[in-house]
Amino acid sequence: MKLEHTALIEEFSGVFKEGSEDVRVFFSPGRINLIGEHTDYNGGNVLPCAITIGTYGAARKRGDRMVRLYSKNFSDAGIIEFSLDELVFKKEHSWANYPKGMLHFLQNSGHLLSGMDLYISGNIPNGAGLSSSASLELLTGVIAEELFQLTIDRIDLVQLGKKTENEFIGVNCGIMDQFAIGMGKKDTAILLDCNTLAYEYAPIEMTGCQIVIMNTNKRRELAESKYNIRRNECETALTCLQKELSVQALGELTEEQFEEHRHLIPDETVYRRARHAVYENQRTIKAISSLRNGSIEEFGELMNQSHLSLRDDYEVTGLELDAIVEAAWQHPGTLGARMTGAGFGGCAIALVKKEHLDSFIEETGRKYREASGYEADFYMASTGDGTKEVTAAIC
Repeated sequence: MKLEHTALIEEFSGVFKEGSEDVRVFFSPGRINLIGEHTDYNGGNVLPCAITIGTYGAARKRGDRMVRLYSKNFSDAGIIEFSLDELVFKKEHSWANYPKGMLHFLQNSGHLLSGMDLYISGNIPNGAGLSSSASLELLTGVIAEELFQLTIDRIDLVQLGKKTENEFIGVNCGIMDQFAIGMGKKDTAILLDCNTLAYEYAPIEMTGCQIVIMNTNKRRELAESKYNIRRNECETALTCLQKELSVQALGELTEEQFEEHRHLIPDETVYRRARHAVYENQRTIKAISSLRNGSIEEFGELMNQSHLSLRDDYEVTGLELDAIVEAAWQHPGTLGARMTGAGFGGCAIALVKKEHLDSFIEETGRKYREASGYEADFYMASTGDGTKEVTAAIC
């Protein structure tokens, strides 16, 4: 549900107690990845899109160098404040380290900032894998860009978001999340080559079908540590392959090249991790062709193959994601389903015929509950624009 423009400004005033003059409202989307999971940091392709679920911010610049932040989603933390002269990571600042990191790198890049008050209210479920952290990073960056009249190329801002995640927060992620959120366009997906940052927009025309986000309501508790392990395993595989191949990333390989040189990877587990990265990258390239040709059934089958690879080769799904995807597969209205995000909980997506939506939600939810003990939430995914300022007319 979209939040009312006037309600956000009123809530801002209620928290900061200084009226509503000059308060501006912004929106930063979440993202889903249609296909191409765990390929971004392997120099491969991804196919994400921005969605209309995301993070709202009401902001006003200050005349001093103090930053005051408040999140309706973490109201128990109250107002968190710090100076632009002390932009360092502090564990006790919790979620506020994401905007703090963005401000740190903006300032280090030579951009002149002053303080601000920022009220945040998001409707991305916490821990769902729809990229709430990148949404908050880009929200902060665009707010700073507009409030302080900075001149920043949007891709440069995207890269600062990734830098915040990598160097300030300490999560070794790729660039897909920030790119999709910063560069998204309504009714399109983005085919992004994470090795070169070459990208192109692809219209999503799924006549008669609906993308459904399926939230397992299992928080991604293991995702961060397992993510770094998987990344290291892929780097090990690449080092092995480089003994005979002149490549800089697994995403440069075709399936045939990879299998021809599989003997270079002695460890079976490492081989399977690399196999996922290579084959998933090729599935993503095939998927964009399927969408452009209107071959929705083929796209759905590629989604299914993606989940099986993530389950069996990359081993990042877990009981809950497997249960909800398998429940979706059993429904006659489903064309394809797969996990999305880092894994180990969070969300999956399904491509469902519109006439079957009601029974899909009922039956998939019931089977998932019986298999996992969790209640699932279902959202109809609509693609939207990237992070931007919004007005009363469209908020």
